[in-house]
Amino acid sequence: DSNDGNACGKCNNCIHSFEKECVDIIEIDAASNNGVDDVRILREQIAFSPTRLKYRVYIIDEVHMLTKEAFNALLKTLEEPPAHVIFIMATTDAYKVPITITSRAQTYTFKLANNKVMLDHIKSIAKKENIQIADDALEIIAKRGGGSFRDTLSLLDQISTLSDDLI
Repeated sequence: DSNDGNACGKCNNCIHSFEKECVDIIEIDAASNNGVDDVRILREQIAFSPTRLKYRVYIIDEVHMLTKEAFNALLKTLEEPPAHVIFIMATTDAYKVPITITSRAQTYTFKLANNKVMLDHIKSIAKKENIQIADDALEIIAKRGGGSFRDTLSLLDQISTLSDDLI
């Protein structure tokens, strides 16, 4: 399209050519950046317009780790966010996020993948990565991953380094 590789306009944020790093997508680890001063810095940064994308996206991981004061500071931003900013707040403990925050957000609850979905996924990866592994071994890995893609892929990665022969 005519956007010279910028956001296509068909979705919130996309780039037709893959970028390894994008300055308009900012990830914040709330487990280690959980104070009111960290949120104040965030509030100063959101004034800047996106560089390449349609939106600046702030991903706040482990948002439940923010202090009460930090949540209060974030609340002011969530009440009147700039039009060019999207916040994604991720947590494994949603009940620890104050209602004043969740009431101003859309909530999506993700479920663990079922065993068949996971098995098909790691079979595909093993094939693409030329990992020689028996179907029985893949089934064990999928089961031990417990429905978590991250945990299952980590197991596959660890096991794949054990041997160049059939696992």
